[in-house]
Amino acid sequence: MKKAIVAITCLLFFSLNFTTNAHAHFSENYYETKTTLEEAPNAFSHAIFDKLLKKYVNATGNVNYAGFKRDKAKLKNYLNLLQKANPNKLSRKEQIAFWINAYNAHTIYLVIQKYPITSILKINGGKVWTTKKLNIGGRKSITLSKIEKTILIGKYKEPRIHFAINCAAKSCPPLMNKAWTGARLNADLKKMTQKFINNKKFNSISSKKANLSKIFEWYKKDFGNVATFINKYSASKISRNTKITYAEYNWNLNK
Repeated sequence: MKKAIVAITCLLFFSLNFTTNAHAHFSENYYETKTTLEEAPNAFSHAIFDKLLKKYVNATGNVNYAGFKRDKAKLKNYLNLLQKANPNKLSRKEQIAFWINAYNAHTIYLVIQKYPITSILKINGGKVWTTKKLNIGGRKSITLSKIEKTILIGKYKEPRIHFAINCAAKSCPPLMNKAWTGARLNADLKKMTQKFINNKKFNSISSKKANLSKIFEWYKKDFGNVATFINKYSASKISRNTKITYAEYNWNLNK
């Protein structure tokens, strides 16, 4: 009788302990899965594009378009991911990074489809930014111009994107040789803006005279007061007495 009671007691203890542990294990897995699902909308992988940029863009922003053309299938796979994505589910910073990468990736793809060419102006009669219809993030007829003006500037009010998107020309701000991410968005926007403004290849600045990139003339309203914006990032400051001129834009391919 005593042996039977002991056996029953052990069986009950084992069952209770197994049930408790199983419940705890289930709970941990449940919340782990739930957390993963909740975080998923804020994640979009730019890994394919990141690898291509590191492989075919050097530190100064020059692009190996022949290399990109050889890896055209991989770039196309990335564009397909952009097409199927829903950027509205991303955080604000991730959305901005998404559209910058989309702009740059599609620009490269448009060039390599016609490569070798000497300038992006050779595509669509020099109007590729407004005439080429793209399929990105559920928008089936968006253009590069709309990405820039309607989304990145119009929606997010971020003028520094002018130094993040690349128009495939030598006078355009250099293409970063890695993909943009939400985590490093502000740091990289600041770095790329400073690098462009302080690079004498694009801007020659002194207190008496400033020969600026045409970008500051074309998109003047985006920057507000151009002098104030320049002084925020430039090592050399300008004033109301500084004579400002704008440099000719070199549309030759940034290869």
